[in-house]
Amino acid sequence: MSISEEQRPRYGITIQELQHLSELQGYAAVAEIEKFGGIGGLCRLLRTSPTRGLSGIRADLENRRKVFGSNMVPPKPPKTFLHLIWEALQDVTLIVLEIAALVSLGLSFYPYKERQEAGVTIDKDKSHGWIEGLAILLSVTVVVLVTAVNDYTKEKQFRSLQKKIEIEHRYTVLRAGNIHLIPVRDIVVGDICQVKYGDLLPADGILIQSNDLKVDESSLTGESELVRKEVLAKPILLSGTHVMEGSGRMLVTAVGVNSQAGIIVKLLGAAADEEVQGKNKKKKKEEEEVEGEESKKSEEAGKDVPSASVSTMGRFRGYTGSQEEGRPLTSKKQKSVLQAKLTRLAVQIGYAGSFVSAMIVIILVMQFCIRTYVMEKEQWKPSHANEFVRHFIIGVTVLVVAVPEGLPLAVTLALAYSVKKMMYDNNLVRHLDACETMGNATAICSDKTGTLTTNRMTVVQSFACSILRTKVPPFSDIPAPVGDLIVGAVAVNTAYTSSVLPADSRGGLPKQFGNKTECALLGFVLSMGKDYEAVRADMPEESFTRVYTFNSIRKSMSTVIPIAGSGYRLFSKGAAEVMLNKCSFIYGRNGKLDVFTHEMQQNVIRLIIEPMARDGLRTIALAYKDFVRTSAAKNDVYIDSEPNWDDEDYIVSDLTCLCIVGIQDPVRAEVPEAIQQCQRAGITVRMITGDNIHTARAIAMKCGIIHPDSTYLVMEGSEFDRRIRDSSGKVSQQLLDLVWPNLRVLARSSPKDKYTLVKGMIESKLYPNREIVAVTGDGTNDGPALKIADVGFAMGIAGTDVAKEASDIILTDDNFRSIVKAVMWGRNVYDSIAKFLQFQLTINIVAVVLAFTGACVIQASPLKAVQMLWVNLIMDTLASLALATDIPTVELLKRKPYGRTKPLISRRMMKQIESQVVYQLSVTLALLFVGDKLLDIPSGTGSHEPTEHFTVIFNTFVMMALFNEINSRKIHGQMNVFSGMLQNKIFCGIWISTFIAQVAIVHYGSVAFSTVPLSLDQWMWCLFFGIGALVWRALINPIPTRITAMTLL
Repeated sequence: MSISEEQRPRYGITIQELQHLSELQGYAAVAEIEKFGGIGGLCRLLRTSPTRGLSGIRADLENRRKVFGSNMVPPKPPKTFLHLIWEALQDVTLIVLEIAALVSLGLSFYPYKERQEAGVTIDKDKSHGWIEGLAILLSVTVVVLVTAVNDYTKEKQFRSLQKKIEIEHRYTVLRAGNIHLIPVRDIVVGDICQVKYGDLLPADGILIQSNDLKVDESSLTGESELVRKEVLAKPILLSGTHVMEGSGRMLVTAVGVNSQAGIIVKLLGAAADEEVQGKNKKKKKEEEEVEGEESKKSEEAGKDVPSASVSTMGRFRGYTGSQEEGRPLTSKKQKSVLQAKLTRLAVQIGYAGSFVSAMIVIILVMQFCIRTYVMEKEQWKPSHANEFVRHFIIGVTVLVVAVPEGLPLAVTLALAYSVKKMMYDNNLVRHLDACETMGNATAICSDKTGTLTTNRMTVVQSFACSILRTKVPPFSDIPAPVGDLIVGAVAVNTAYTSSVLPADSRGGLPKQFGNKTECALLGFVLSMGKDYEAVRADMPEESFTRVYTFNSIRKSMSTVIPIAGSGYRLFSKGAAEVMLNKCSFIYGRNGKLDVFTHEMQQNVIRLIIEPMARDGLRTIALAYKDFVRTSAAKNDVYIDSEPNWDDEDYIVSDLTCLCIVGIQDPVRAEVPEAIQQCQRAGITVRMITGDNIHTARAIAMKCGIIHPDSTYLVMEGSEFDRRIRDSSGKVSQQLLDLVWPNLRVLARSSPKDKYTLVKGMIESKLYPNREIVAVTGDGTNDGPALKIADVGFAMGIAGTDVAKEASDIILTDDNFRSIVKAVMWGRNVYDSIAKFLQFQLTINIVAVVLAFTGACVIQASPLKAVQMLWVNLIMDTLASLALATDIPTVELLKRKPYGRTKPLISRRMMKQIESQVVYQLSVTLALLFVGDKLLDIPSGTGSHEPTEHFTVIFNTFVMMALFNEINSRKIHGQMNVFSGMLQNKIFCGIWISTFIAQVAIVHYGSVAFSTVPLSLDQWMWCLFFGIGALVWRALINPIPTRITAMTLL
């Protein structure tokens, strides 16, 4: 039996019919819905209620998932460990090394057989020549395995992070008549979802009620214009699209792979489709290539593994023609600050390493040819090919050591480790590169509400009927007509998704759900002793005539409701000074209606609104207007037909002011200290808010952003916009540079002002190190500013889905203190990479110079190919893991940020690199040329067998590297390099393991590693020179850095 046949008796409608509905638009969709009996008929077929939703019974929900599917797109399967090994083997230098080792392995048997047949005495080294080739292959195998293990761990962490993001994303549904906030993946067909401003729609659905609903469908259609959705005109809502204005409710008709977003993602190959998997291998291979390309792009951009939930499918990579929505959010910027610096450094080192390795091969080959064919006058023999291969292997190995292929691994490990830890500090990192970029931030542009304040709002002052009250008055103290109007204005003209519920425990605070400003107003009504729910029950949303939803341009919200038999009533609320300009009447003492003159308005602003604002209160005014068909009072509008509701300027004018309330949103207790930490760390904090300038200044002072005697700029968005535009009306960077350095508070700002400020700061070249700007945002219109910022922070609690999609990091607690923790982790990542570079560059230079010197002087490298591969393993993999796992400390906030252009390798670091190179080269070269005499051992020069002499050189080199690894833990001139080392168990474990492995290699490496066991005295000398690296640093550290004034970047 097919699925469709199975569905009909249970639900009366099939997946295919529901999918067909989602594909229709406009009146065609309306006509198709009518075939099923309209919205009511569809609800009956799906066994749901448009007013109460599903029952919420588990058996019913599970059955719906079986029949209609679950709301998730199965993620593509992770790469297998064997696949990761194959990818690791694609490294060019490793491939060259593998080929050379195989050739060496093959040729090593030929001369042995040739000489054996000729009866010639065979050197022990020649009889074991195959061991070197095999050892190189084994070393390459170890490197590949370690790389594959790290890649596997990295991918596992990415998936864990993605799962965390999915769990965090929740949506509001109606079940059993109650509002529930559930994970997006738990939504099923038949659910009634509440749609509101800022949402990313989680499923396909049909609109059953709307209030001025406008949706951005550019992620699907490529059209940038917003689409107005109406029940009787354009009722189809599609998953992955953004709600930009208004609110409403929808009936879910398709989820997961059956939604339009899921179908597109499946076609793109971003999901593992069971039906496709069962088809021919060629088609499967093509899909895997698409998936692989997507994954590669995603990882290169520092992005997470493809999402499993339809809720995040607004990204439709590569599908849409929309510039803003179609591309991955990670492509919004160029390379991060650290990535750009590392790329330049890697190229420089790569060129230098390639040149030196080529010179080594040329010198060794020329020396061999001159000595063999000119001086000894030998004829060509097949066995000579082995010598050429050996020289080539040395050159390639030097290149492997020189090229910093461990840098990507070090960056990945540092970022992955930090991202995992940052989750515990309420930072959910969406884009990995944002982590290290935050460490370089020089400016933070922060919202006020919820970030600097608690976002728990309460009405603490009110002005009604010409009386200013500092406590919530009982309802009986307000003249009855005015009191009833205030209750109605609050209950009706707030989103029905906003509510205040009783506290969980006795004496606790009431629970607030939805918009916090609206919750404060609802709490005001409850405190007066009235029940707003009763008013809402009598006036359901379906009965509304028109809703003008809040946006950054209106700075108000208005709702039109019918008055039984007499006309319509408009309730409006918004910023007090904005609303007063729209009011022509006001209720005076004892509820007397007065004409609201301009002089009276100015008095109210001066005596009521501004004092409230100076106390840090947000001021909101409530007003109303009646449209009546009967005799009209002086503040009513007489109508003989329905007004033109599209003429908003006329509709929302000549209002009657009911009251003004002052809403308190206390500053978070921990914020002033956190801002002080930022300021000490060289980070300028700016507050950007929609509140009026007096409220903004008061809050900024409480936070410590400005002080009473400071000369910093505090201005409104309109003044800011006027100052930065030239005579032609265009934004001038030159004029902007005159404003932003001293600007600390931007009040009454629009999203456009915020975007202009952030963009101008980033592009400014006023200071040599350039600005790196972090921005917080919670609204849909904050998206552009969050995207263009170097690091965008979205609010996890109050933030809209659109803001979260545009952000780099989500603050799960909406707290400014968490941003400071992100700065610490970011600086820690940056320092971890710098530590690794300081350690790696020292080994790079010493190993390359030593190999080059050996090639020129003794016609051989003192460090054999296998030994250098072991050093490379220490340098690249183990050290990167060890140095990337230090826990950040408050000390990181006691220095200035590096900025955009400051060198990655500082003068202080360069001093340590130069001094260690001098020390290590002095020791190794001394051991090379006079070590046999100093230690009274036979010289290893010219010997083809492992010798004590060269073993001591190799062991000393590794010991110095190991102790220099301890030195590299501190890069800012700290004297105590052991500080905090024991707290880093990973570092201690890797260091000890590496030391033990080195002991084993020296004693048991034999021909494979070209080593012989060393005596206790020889070991003591090796350790002495190794510990000398610590002593040498302590001696060099106090020397002024300017003496070694050289930097690489």
